[in-house]
Amino acid sequence: MRTDDRFDVVVIGAGAGGCCAAARTAAAGLRTLLIDDHAWLGGRAGTEVIDGHRVNMGAIALEPGGVFEETFRLAGAELEIREPNPATVFYLDRKVVNVQKGGLGLLLGGLTKQASKVLDQFAQARSGSLPDGRESTEDWLKRYTSNATVHAIFRNLCAAIFAMNADEIPARAFLTYFTSKGAFKRFGFHPRGTGGAWEELAAAVERLGGEVWLEAPAVELEIEGGAIRAVLIAREGETVRVPAASVIFNGGPRALAGLAGAHLSPDYVRRAREVLKPAANIVYNFASREEIMPAPGIMTFGRTATGRLCNMANLSAACPEIAPEGWHQYVAYAVPRPAIGDFDSQAEVENGLTDLREQFPGFDDKVKMLSVRVMRDDWPAQRSGAGYDMEQETGVTGLWCVGDAVKSYGNGGTQACAETARIAVDRILAERRQTAPA
Repeated sequence: MRTDDRFDVVVIGAGAGGCCAAARTAAAGLRTLLIDDHAWLGGRAGTEVIDGHRVNMGAIALEPGGVFEETFRLAGAELEIREPNPATVFYLDRKVVNVQKGGLGLLLGGLTKQASKVLDQFAQARSGSLPDGRESTEDWLKRYTSNATVHAIFRNLCAAIFAMNADEIPARAFLTYFTSKGAFKRFGFHPRGTGGAWEELAAAVERLGGEVWLEAPAVELEIEGGAIRAVLIAREGETVRVPAASVIFNGGPRALAGLAGAHLSPDYVRRAREVLKPAANIVYNFASREEIMPAPGIMTFGRTATGRLCNMANLSAACPEIAPEGWHQYVAYAVPRPAIGDFDSQAEVENGLTDLREQFPGFDDKVKMLSVRVMRDDWPAQRSGAGYDMEQETGVTGLWCVGDAVKSYGNGGTQACAETARIAVDRILAERRQTAPA
């Protein structure tokens, strides 16, 4: 076994949370090693090239501002986000409904006489009056309206943002996101695919004196006396022991329990198994010669044939270089029923395709399917659905979790992952200041 003792911090997992954490530790002057067991950066938000198309594996939307953009600024990394205008529309009965100026109120007002009751609940949520966390979004909405289209819209908002059905996400988490967490007020796409953002952060880590090792999985955590001591990494046919007083883990508490369960408390391991609820979705990447989506950003659907298809994005409208010349490129998302339980992948993939065919007549003849990816189990859309997260602390000194299973209540998206990275790094830096010699 070879020992490499050049690093202050090891970040395990180069997904959104890991890349943000590594960039922040490197920017703070800590010698940082970022590792991942895959050959690409970004994890479930990575990008691959298929037939000349830059195809996102999962997440697509990047949010300017907030902690996410702050991370790039601290690391001196370029962040290119192209924001479509309008950013979001709804697609009801094959017609585009643009509520950019009037918001959700304008949309609901045209669908149900009970719109004011629903909107009043949003107003109460903004002032801090929220459901207790046990009531689902679907049950909460039923108290104010029975309109089927309104229920379909809310279900598809839950599905698009959280990869959960409306009967699976607590109303408290849904309302928290929409009233205090930003709710994707601004977002855009990267011209090199979402992976382009992580490439910039990884380059910044290296420029700041750190290193990035891909195809280098952590095989063991060395923990003694309740504190992290080192990470054992499989790299290029050998095992490398990297001593580090601080380790940031971006694989989620369940994966951490599988890697280091003997050193974690039985309660932590139990909660990783029972509390977390991985959420699934199905990602359809496709392209066409003629433009089939009548909007430049993200389009949320109303009622569909099977009720699985939730939204769709027109990537090449803002980022034409993502596709070969002459092609329009899209991604659509469907969420299975259930999303946080077992389901038939093949049947649910077909359900999503049925909805696409219904919404776009002649779909099969018009498009070239690039990939269909079922995000579930150990590779889910969300490592835990909103409202079912664990804490970032692991009970082991110097070992922290980041990512979408330890986000703050009701949060989501790249901002949520970036926020977990900031919290972990700030605590690491505070600990180091306390232990530094006078």
